[in-house]
Amino acid sequence: MARLKRWARELSVLLLILLAATFVMDWWRAPQAPAAFSQQMLELLDGEPVSLAQLSQDKPLLVYFWASWCGVCRFTTPYVARLAANGGNVLTVALRSGNNQQVEQWLAHKKLRLPVVNDERGALAAQWQIGVTPTIVVIAKGEVVQSTTGWTSYWGMKLRLWWASLYLF
Repeated sequence: MARLKRWARELSVLLLILLAATFVMDWWRAPQAPAAFSQQMLELLDGEPVSLAQLSQDKPLLVYFWASWCGVCRFTTPYVARLAANGGNVLTVALRSGNNQQVEQWLAHKKLRLPVVNDERGALAAQWQIGVTPTIVVIAKGEVVQSTTGWTSYWGMKLRLWWASLYLF
């Protein structure tokens, strides 16, 4: 019994250290939203104009910065697509992944349906100071309420959106 308690205590300490390291890394690598980002008009691959402020007004918006060449994105992007397919408020930004046709072909090849803003030259990523792909930013009522970098699970994204929905009240 004493051995089991020791293992449980050591596992708890390890989880706390891991959690603390995750929070520190997210804080350190957090993107910096441009001053007037919520007023900026972006254009989806199909030419439709979108506004982050408008998209995040009624429910939190998950903005997913990814790249076709990103290894970690291979694991996260399908979860983002699943979230979007299940009614999640999602907008994605393809970073330096080619022109619109190349991004559309990549999405079709992977059988993914996502609302995508193509950041062909990385200008949008530079404005946001995105240094890591993937990066997830949650926006509520036109304000950044949280962000994370690296791999995130489907349930992790849902939890972030739920948490941000509390901000709306």
